[in-house]
Amino acid sequence: MSPEVLALAGAWSLLTDLLVMSLLLGVAIARWAPPEDLPWTPLRLDQPVGLATGFKFALAARDPRQCRLVLREGGLGFVEEPGRVRGACSTHNTLRLQGAQLSPAAPVMTCPEALAYAFWIRHAVQPAAHANLGEPVVTVEHYGSFACRNIYGRATGMRSEHAYANALDVSAFRTISGRRVSVLEDFNDQGARGRFLRRARDGACPWFNAVLGPDYNAAHRDHLHLDMGRFAACR
Repeated sequence: MSPEVLALAGAWSLLTDLLVMSLLLGVAIARWAPPEDLPWTPLRLDQPVGLATGFKFALAARDPRQCRLVLREGGLGFVEEPGRVRGACSTHNTLRLQGAQLSPAAPVMTCPEALAYAFWIRHAVQPAAHANLGEPVVTVEHYGSFACRNIYGRATGMRSEHAYANALDVSAFRTISGRRVSVLEDFNDQGARGRFLRRARDGACPWFNAVLGPDYNAAHRDHLHLDMGRFAACR
C-alpha cells in the first residue's frame, strides 16, 4: 500500500474517531446539561437564565411566531393589535399584554418589547424586589409605550422608539403590601428603595437594547426608558 493511501486512511480514521467522540459528547451534554444552557432547546420564561438564554432570546425576538409562543407558554395572555400608520409613525408586529402587572393595563407594544418586558420582570425585577424590599412587585406603573413623536418631543430630529410602539417608560412599582417605589422620588435613595430601583435598571440591560434612567439625563429623572430599538445603551 502506497504512503499516500496509508496517510489518507490514517486521516479518515482520525476523522471518524473525532466524529464519534463529538457525538458521544453531544449526547452527554444533552443528557446532563440543563435546558437553559442548550441552544437547541426551546426558550422558556419559567427557566433560569442559562448559557444559551441570550442566544435563544435574540432569535425569538426576531421571529413574530416564536415570540408569541414564548409569551403564551410563559403564562402571559395577549391580544393582537393591528398595525397602524399615524402620520410619519407606523407600527407592526404589535400586541397588548394581558395580566402583565402593567398600569395602565395592556399598552400596545411590539412583540419583542413585550418579550423583553416579560423576561425583565421575571428575572430582574422580582428578584430585586425580594432581595431589597422583602416582597414581590404586583404593579408596574408607566407613562405609555406608543406616542407619535420625535425624541424628547422635539419638532425636528429622529423619531423616538415610542413612535413605533417599541418602548416603555416605567415610572414606579407597587409591592404586594401597597408600598409604592417611584423612580422620581426613590432612585437616588441610599436605602432599600434606591437599591431596588438601581438593580431593576441594571437588570433591564440584558433584555432591552436601550435602558435610560436618571443617571442618563434630566429628561429621564422620573422614569426608566426601555426600548428595543437599533441603538444600545445602559445608563
